[in-house]
Amino acid sequence: MGAEIIAWSFTSGWASGINAYAVVLVMGLFGRFADVEVIPDVLTRPDVLIAAAVLFGAEMIADKIPGLDSIWDTAHTVIRPAMGATVAYLMANQSAGLDAAFAAATGGVTALASHAVKAGIRLGVNTSPEPASNVLVSTAEDAAVAGVVSLAVAQPWAAAGVAALLLMAGAVVVFLLLSRVRTLKAKYDEWGTRQLGKLNKPL
Repeated sequence: MGAEIIAWSFTSGWASGINAYAVVLVMGLFGRFADVEVIPDVLTRPDVLIAAAVLFGAEMIADKIPGLDSIWDTAHTVIRPAMGATVAYLMANQSAGLDAAFAAATGGVTALASHAVKAGIRLGVNTSPEPASNVLVSTAEDAAVAGVVSLAVAQPWAAAGVAALLLMAGAVVVFLLLSRVRTLKAKYDEWGTRQLGKLNKPL
């Protein structure tokens, strides 16, 4: 198992930053039905799986509604990194050969970075007036989380590599979207100034 915990910690941390409940659900199902050794037993408990499924369902809905998705992200600024750190700690704590605290830090920091990227992308996407982009982005995020965590079951280091690439790509997208937001804000400010000027014109 050994060093693979680091790959798992990074991968689960990245995924937790996007959808922590999906991570718990997918990992728990693999642990329960595929007997994946690295997955902590606590994640395979029926009550944990049911709670994760319910919360995942709530996130699926909230994540697809413009505006509500950003509120949801704000509320999860602490929750996602904490869950990323907890899952990584539980995995590492099963292995005497690894420092559980280091794994927890890896999972927590990666989850925080991933969460920041997700929240930044959503702020940019919400500048679009139609809801279709939110649905598309949310669905892609859920699919990416499920796919990368599933890949980690067979190839932990490959999954960590994919997670790292997605994290970097997401950071680039955030940069581009924030440029768009700044441009839109400048246009809005200019429009506001013109309207104010019209109101202040003497009759």
